[in-house]
Amino acid sequence: QVLLVESGGGLVQAGGSLNLSCAASTRAFSTYAMAWFRQSPGMGREFVASISWSGLETNYADSVKGRFTISRDNVKTTLYLRMSNLRAEDTAVYLCAAKLTRTGVLSVNPGWYDFWGQGTQVTVSS
Repeated sequence: QVLLVESGGGLVQAGGSLNLSCAASTRAFSTYAMAWFRQSPGMGREFVASISWSGLETNYADSVKGRFTISRDNVKTTLYLRMSNLRAEDTAVYLCAAKLTRTGVLSVNPGWYDFWGQGTQVTVSS
């Protein structure tokens, strides 16, 4: 069982930046693929970015590529999302997710992931 806790959300102006964190409760963090999803009333749950257990493989939604960067620290057992040039349509609750794997496989399907955090609110004003 893995407990995930997101932090770093807030209110920013369009064009601004935010950094999100997801702290994991397990020392086996390096055996999990990780991902960020976001959820809003109009869009439902949407894939944002993912990263393999080693950090060598990453994947991004087209809507955020070039603006967001996913990374992880396997010593601190923490997942990060650096967000720049934010837009009003980025407004959502951002959730982190984890999947046990010993390969570099990644998925954009939320049903593939085993564990979820409660989310942190990001609001972008225009």
